[in-house]
Amino acid sequence: MKVKVISVLEDNYMYLVIEESSRDAIAVDAAVPKRLLEIVRKEDAVLRAVLSTHHHWDHARGNEELLRLCPGLRVYGADERIGALTHRVAHEEELRFGAIRVRCLFTPCHTSGHMCYFMWEDGSPDAPALFSGDTLFVGGCGRFLEGTAEQMYANFTQVLGALPKETKVFCGHECTVRNLKFALKVEPENEAVKKKLAWARQRDDEDLPTVPSTLQEEFLYNPFLRVTEEAVQKFTGRTEPVEVLRALRTEKDNFKKPKERPHPQAMLAFDWGLFAPFLEKK
Repeated sequence: MKVKVISVLEDNYMYLVIEESSRDAIAVDAAVPKRLLEIVRKEDAVLRAVLSTHHHWDHARGNEELLRLCPGLRVYGADERIGALTHRVAHEEELRFGAIRVRCLFTPCHTSGHMCYFMWEDGSPDAPALFSGDTLFVGGCGRFLEGTAEQMYANFTQVLGALPKETKVFCGHECTVRNLKFALKVEPENEAVKKKLAWARQRDDEDLPTVPSTLQEEFLYNPFLRVTEEAVQKFTGRTEPVEVLRALRTEKDNFKKPKERPHPQAMLAFDWGLFAPFLEKK
């Protein structure tokens, strides 16, 4: 099972999962059809299905066009708001695409119909993969747009947290640096956070993705999975896990956005004085 990480839009990820023997492929959150099909062709694969984690346009907007371009394509999801949905799936329903097996994991909160997808191949030595959409990010979690802290806590403890710790986490957005800056604010003495943030900054500088992480790693530095830790409880002023999670999400929602870096070419233009005529007072 080969996973192609595809960066699209501002900071989204879509994924192409290929069964290497048959070259059959399934896509997760196919937001940009043209880009996806370019990679399908490059990989000499055949797209069989699309798995949508939720209905938001930056995750599912390509479904209709893909269905038009690929007649017979199956589109799976748990929310009727997902465009071109052909198969509605339920919690713990299992799908099979050749040797690739998929378990659908219902994780409502970011949206009321959010579904994560857990994938593996029987007999493969490779670690299984979790496509977590906007429920679990590297170092963070999605906003509680259509759900509650109680739901997200259940998602993390009873559903995703129960998966094998070696599971690779492929999330819906590249927001790792900002997530870990917040995690460092929550736990300034956490060495795992410091180390992961330094690594993520390096990846960001090199314009490389920070996915996948693993569930085992997430429990070391992701504050939303560490709500029973004393330092996290101290930061929130709460001890009951759901209340800690609720307070963390509120703090993260209000966390100051990082300043945007000036574009390198714009800085060169300033250095060379190219903007001087526009800045001079008349």
